[in-house]
Amino acid sequence: MTSLPSCSCAVHRLRGILGLCMALALLFLPGCSPSDLTDISDIDIAHRIVVSVPDQKLAVYHDGIQIALYDISTSKYGLGDEPGSYKTPLGKMIIAEKIGDGYPEGQVFKGRKPTREVLPVDAPGRDPIVTRILWLRGVEDINIKAYDRTIYIHGTPQERLIGKPVSYGCIRMRSRDIIELYNTVGRGAVVEVVLHHLIAPPLMPMRTAANDAATLLCHSG
Repeated sequence: MTSLPSCSCAVHRLRGILGLCMALALLFLPGCSPSDLTDISDIDIAHRIVVSVPDQKLAVYHDGIQIALYDISTSKYGLGDEPGSYKTPLGKMIIAEKIGDGYPEGQVFKGRKPTREVLPVDAPGRDPIVTRILWLRGVEDINIKAYDRTIYIHGTPQERLIGKPVSYGCIRMRSRDIIELYNTVGRGAVVEVVLHHLIAPPLMPMRTAANDAATLLCHSG
């Protein structure tokens, strides 16, 4: 009798197929060259992030299974991708850059560079970007300007306001939460901002995952 393959074998086999799909997608996307394939091993195709605007929550999925749930804050100006609007873009994006390795909670960043300042939680009158930065790149028409607009997932000292839409376009998190998320997901992981509630873990089709990761490799500098 032929035994069925174990779950772990099936997962490894699926990841191998995803890697192949990514390679093929790179070959057929405009502006890609064979040299882009060298970065495939660094792309996170196992994790996916879903941000629910009505819930003001961020869910993390690993191979389609929810593994974490965080309170967040999206824009107080609503949703959109217009430059200068301070709105949070909807739709599917990917993590283009990760900034902040090794810095303490409350580390202040200006222009994505660390300053000499470290702020405590809820420091009065202060609202800078702190702790960690996940810089997002849009892969759909409705969010294609996200990278140039410097839309991030980042830490905030105003933790008392987390759970309410109070940001200027970015997705804010508590410092301890953004550190945990930063250490979990990698460059290329898909981030989707949605208008529905987080009821069940959504699954991402294989071709979509491959094409999103390929887009990152082709267009990130």
